[in-house]
Amino acid sequence: MSYCSGNEKINTRFYLSVLVLALLIFLLNNGIFGQDLIVGHNKEAVKHRGPESKESMIGERMFYGLVKLENGRLNCEGCHSLATTPKVNWNPSAYDLSVWMEGKTTSDLKKAFDSPSSDLMETSHKNAKLNDDESKKIMAYLVKVKENGQVFHKDFPIKLLLFFIFGLLMALALVDLIFTKKIKYKVVHVLVLIIGLAFHMQMAMVEATNLGRTKDYAPDQPIKFSHKVHAGDNKIDCKYCHTGVFDSKSAGIPSANLCINCHNVVRNGRNSGKYEITKIHDAIDTKKPIEWIRVHKLPDHVYFNHAQHVVAGKVECATCHGKVETMDIMAQYSDLSMGWCVNCHRQTKVNFEGNDYYKSYVKLHDDLKSGKIKQVTVEQVGGLDCMKCHY
Repeated sequence: MSYCSGNEKINTRFYLSVLVLALLIFLLNNGIFGQDLIVGHNKEAVKHRGPESKESMIGERMFYGLVKLENGRLNCEGCHSLATTPKVNWNPSAYDLSVWMEGKTTSDLKKAFDSPSSDLMETSHKNAKLNDDESKKIMAYLVKVKENGQVFHKDFPIKLLLFFIFGLLMALALVDLIFTKKIKYKVVHVLVLIIGLAFHMQMAMVEATNLGRTKDYAPDQPIKFSHKVHAGDNKIDCKYCHTGVFDSKSAGIPSANLCINCHNVVRNGRNSGKYEITKIHDAIDTKKPIEWIRVHKLPDHVYFNHAQHVVAGKVECATCHGKVETMDIMAQYSDLSMGWCVNCHRQTKVNFEGNDYYKSYVKLHDDLKSGKIKQVTVEQVGGLDCMKCHY
């Protein structure tokens, strides 16, 4: 009977420990145990680099609630974070405040504290007071924030880390298997190589499949617009704002002129107060368009027509865009891949009755009447013809 030496036991335990750790991270990250591992530097205190005045340094400490003021402490960063967040934060960020403060004086900042312009601000700033010196220092810090720009939330690259961990383990296993031979049992090497290769292949397949696709893409918009409030709570029809669906390829993004139809009256948002709605009025006054960020975009070589689907096909918006009425932040619901479109065309039934668009399909009408076919799908009216989408 043979026994492992002390070094062999240590080496074996090392390999197995790292392997188990990598597997545990992988399982947690993929939600196997019921929740995703969310790693990021959300709302971290970010230190600005570069020369700073004494006033801006003190103002930063005041902003983070590290310095006691004349009337107690304020933790402005708790609501007005410097970094963007993965979830919607209805309060203006520190950068938003720095933009708003441009061209304003310390008295304007004091006025904002002393006379809140909305119910939301009144609740948040209850008992908050600033004297002239404190206002000056916080303004100096906000000038520094404006110069440095906003910090964007970035998730920790957990998959990339796992890729290198498994790669390192496989390299060590191969070296020990061929040259050093410190671990007696070859099954350990084989196990490391099989699991490592399986992970690398799975990652390569997933990343290759997702190349160029932007499912779940949800960018920060210049105005914190909630579809949940507008389409969900207030029951505004999608087509009221996105009028292009009736006669255009694109659904279109509403202009500030359309937004102002309602927001001439509604000046106080339930979540954001007056701050975000004021941006609409500023766009009207300055005649500068709101630079919305497009969420859904197909490749340039793909032709898609909203009018064709919505008017002729009677397709509901939620079919492609999901339950928009539940989204505070608009996100891409479908992957918009070619396979997804083809499957939809194969499965979707075409309603010929009362739809003048399909009058020219005489043979299909005759086949339906005679009972030769029971239904017509998009595929049967040319929905899988390559030239329909690529020409």
